[in-house]
Amino acid sequence: MPAGVCGCCGPLRPRYKRLVDNIFPEDPKDGLSKSDMEKLTFYAVSAPEKLDRIGAYLADRLSRDVVRHRYGYVVIAMEALDQLLMACHSQSIKPFVESFLHMVAKLLESREPDLQVLGTNSFVKFANIEEDTPSYHRRYDFFVSQFSAMCHSTHEDPETRTRIRVAGIKGLQGVVRKTVNDELQAIIWEPQHMDKLIPSMLFNMQDADDLDRAHMWRRLGEFGRKVLDQSWRVARVRCTCAQHLPVFTHQHLRLEVGHPSTPSGTGQDGEENPAVLAENCFRELLGRAAYGNMKNAVRPVLVHLDHHHLWDPNEFAVSCFRIIMYSIQAQHSHHVIQQVLNHLDGHNKSTPRVRAGIVQVLLETVAIAAKGSVGMIQESKGSDVFNFESESPTPHNLWLGPTVLEVFNTLLKHLRMSVDFELGESSRRNSSSSVSSVRGRESDERIVQNAIIQTIGFFGGNLPDYQRAEVMMFIMGKVPVYGTPCHTLDTVKIGHQGTKRIQTMLLSSLIMVTSGFKSKSMSAALPPPFLDPLFSISLMEDSELRQLVLEILHNIIDRHDNRAKLRGIRIIPNVAALKIKREKISKQDVAFMKKHGQQLYRHVYLGCKEEDNVHKNFELLFTTLAILTIELANEEVVIDLIRLSIALQEMTLNNEENMPMSIRCGIMALVAAYLNFLSQMIANPPFCQHVSKVVELRTLDAPYLLPEHIFRDKCPLPESLDKDDRQLYFQTADMAECLAGPGYNVERLSIPYIPQVTVLYTVGKIIHRCKQTSRDRLTRRKSFVDTISLQVDIMSSSLPDKSELAEEITFETLKKAIDTTGVEEQEREKRRQVMEKFQKAPFEEIAAHCESKANMLHDRLAQIFELTIRPPPSPSGVVSISAGHTQHPSVPVYEMKFPDLCVY
Repeated sequence: MPAGVCGCCGPLRPRYKRLVDNIFPEDPKDGLSKSDMEKLTFYAVSAPEKLDRIGAYLADRLSRDVVRHRYGYVVIAMEALDQLLMACHSQSIKPFVESFLHMVAKLLESREPDLQVLGTNSFVKFANIEEDTPSYHRRYDFFVSQFSAMCHSTHEDPETRTRIRVAGIKGLQGVVRKTVNDELQAIIWEPQHMDKLIPSMLFNMQDADDLDRAHMWRRLGEFGRKVLDQSWRVARVRCTCAQHLPVFTHQHLRLEVGHPSTPSGTGQDGEENPAVLAENCFRELLGRAAYGNMKNAVRPVLVHLDHHHLWDPNEFAVSCFRIIMYSIQAQHSHHVIQQVLNHLDGHNKSTPRVRAGIVQVLLETVAIAAKGSVGMIQESKGSDVFNFESESPTPHNLWLGPTVLEVFNTLLKHLRMSVDFELGESSRRNSSSSVSSVRGRESDERIVQNAIIQTIGFFGGNLPDYQRAEVMMFIMGKVPVYGTPCHTLDTVKIGHQGTKRIQTMLLSSLIMVTSGFKSKSMSAALPPPFLDPLFSISLMEDSELRQLVLEILHNIIDRHDNRAKLRGIRIIPNVAALKIKREKISKQDVAFMKKHGQQLYRHVYLGCKEEDNVHKNFELLFTTLAILTIELANEEVVIDLIRLSIALQEMTLNNEENMPMSIRCGIMALVAAYLNFLSQMIANPPFCQHVSKVVELRTLDAPYLLPEHIFRDKCPLPESLDKDDRQLYFQTADMAECLAGPGYNVERLSIPYIPQVTVLYTVGKIIHRCKQTSRDRLTRRKSFVDTISLQVDIMSSSLPDKSELAEEITFETLKKAIDTTGVEEQEREKRRQVMEKFQKAPFEEIAAHCESKANMLHDRLAQIFELTIRPPPSPSGVVSISAGHTQHPSVPVYEMKFPDLCVY
């Protein structure tokens, strides 16, 4: 009978199917039957080999219910699957997981938002389960693609769109937690997956509709961002399980920072905010990235910023890389910076604002990496609030090997390119009608250059001292200096203006690098390869460059931060009130001054007499002399500095170089201010009285010789300086009498100071003069007559006298030529005298003797360089007369008649 047959079919069905059917009520609104679910769970735990069949049967029922739109039963089926998944942890769970993932995929493929959210929640629960054994065959490619698509949902309803995006972000977070810790799932770090994961998170982080998040970040400011970044770093280190990683929400930040109220629009749970959830997922992903995966993790960020044009403005880009630098492990920081540098190389032809945005992002990453951390966070006992400790003064040593110089080399290359672009636009501006657009591009290039300089200075300023010294040498090697054999940057194409721009920017970056630099020994801080080109920059006859050089010297020499107390050139009435910090000079510094002291004095001496000096130049020169006195002066150096001051005074009074009266008065004021400072520093009462007496007389009779008057606007200047009025000037004899006593060798005061001008100085001056002449040849061309006369004079002076050539040859002459005994004795006596002179003679006498020989070489070099700039002979046929000889008209080359043997 049919009825009997149907009646006996039910009991013949497998038990697992009957248990599964019993959990579904007749009305889906009644929900899952708990008693029947407990029976099914007990059966699954008791017979784990049946799990795969239970999963397959549940998957079949769920597929039918999805097709028939019976969503109530779909929810019951997923709830049952979740409970079975959480209860069973045996080896047989692997086939069951495949059925479970198949059902989740079915839900995600549905177009119903509720089913997509339901499937995502089930997948997240599955992701938080730690499996005993890894899976060799399971792949998550479909889930990465599907969750990424959900993150970009464009549903019409805003609330539904937010729910789908939140579900997609949670799903991606589940994929990350399930795969990144599994060595067999390293495929998740491959580019095809990272290109979906990273942009999906960034898309939600930058969502323009989420204005509340941006408003909150503005209100939190820098401190709030530090709290979030540091809290995440501490929590990431402490938590070992993936599911225990915290989610920091707006409310966490509000409680930690102490805001009185939550910003508008953030009353909902922070996890339902796609931007906040995406940021937390982004941090978690980067925190799990190993060294080999950094490239695949950072590259999609750069590509996303390119595609969405987020470099200008670059607030979001800076925020992203701040998150990256605080989330990754500290030893991987240099890899991120290398990625940004390579990206900057790829944008060398982009607009200036784009390049400036990338450089500013690089500055942010360098700032975090160079310091290691903004401040260590210490957790308060008994609370969840993190407190900042004081910032460590010594940065972490994160930069080893060639990475440091590679960063600077790339930045300097882009600095040079920016100068080329700016000069190219400037040259086109002369022939272009749209002047405003060209000027705008020039200002944009200035933004790029300033950003590069800030990056160079900030990065170099936070390096350890031993690496900072190498960076200083590296940057100085890039500065073009006239008179040196070579320099790295080719200045032929960029011209004088471009060279000066590069010099100014590189020296500005050196100021930032040397800021805060404290070296125990001056010989280590100022080695000759660094000191020589630094002083040679003063040959450029540019007041701005000389100011930068002096500021660099101040940063290096001033090891006790006394510059602020010495700011401004003035007559200081009481130096003791300044409370200047000072230590006894070391033996290494004494040796440094013996070796390089004359070079420092020469730099000050030559820098004072430049005609384009302004008030700031004299202020910096005064500070330089004062810092030398504080840091490097012993009794011998004090005498040398007094001799230098007297030499400056004598140079001003003699005025052999026809200096302007304002410069002469400025030098006299500088000497007065410095001798007043020096007399109080060495605490010599007679010396102080002598200086005070001269200052008082100047105040009454010659106020223009004091810094308080000469550097004021519209200060009346005298027509000349009276050398005979000795009371207005510092006298060497009086100062020698004041310093007479133990410790000071006052005899050396009577020896006038003569600067030792080096060959490099002469060559640099000549080359600079030649370049100026070549630029102004139309107005300042030397006449052909003067050039020829100079050539004739050199030739005539080099020829021997005819009377010497016509010497009479006699028997006595031949006898003297054969007998060499007397000649050998003369040679020995001459050598003895030379050795005795160099052993016993004072240093000044030896220097003057060597200088007399060097001057001859300098004169010859000057004559040679003057010949090199003479204009070519004019084919106009003009006859000129020089040195009493008639010069025939020059003939063009194409009209010259050459011999037949020379023509072929």
